[in-house]
Amino acid sequence: MSRARPEPVQVVKQRRDAALTALVEGVPYARFLGIRFDRRGDELTAMLPFDEALIGNPMLPALHGGVTAAFLEFTAIIELSWSLIWEDMEAGRLDLDNLEAEPLPRLPKTIDFTVDYLRTGLPRDAYARARVNRSGRRYASVHVEGWQDNRSRLFAQATGHFLMPARDG
Repeated sequence: MSRARPEPVQVVKQRRDAALTALVEGVPYARFLGIRFDRRGDELTAMLPFDEALIGNPMLPALHGGVTAAFLEFTAIIELSWSLIWEDMEAGRLDLDNLEAEPLPRLPKTIDFTVDYLRTGLPRDAYARARVNRSGRRYASVHVEGWQDNRSRLFAQATGHFLMPARDG
């Protein structure tokens, strides 16, 4: 008995990128802000490209605090959702060739989200990474860090708790 030949790595990468793009573009506010994600394996880095419309205080100038909070919260939600999709992709439960016919999972709902503004968000691109501290069937806890030029100099960090969507099966 012979094994099925594995798919080329580039085909698998394209399908995973398509799943991530579908997940991110399903949220209109994220499209409005221009948030993008860079994927390396199962690790995601969010990017908020600078735009003059994101400035809250033109005298400094500084990124609007609401934009910063939304960016961090969206990063946490996508990290949680991606971890669910990743499990399904690796177990073969998600048909990546037919994403339109098989909808992606519902997004987690925010229970609470606390942001620490550590320094002024400067008028430049911002990045964020989320770490899932705990994820169960009903509840998840996530920590997010945001930076601009230097990852060791955070401009904001946040902790959030989320209600996980019901899983089929």
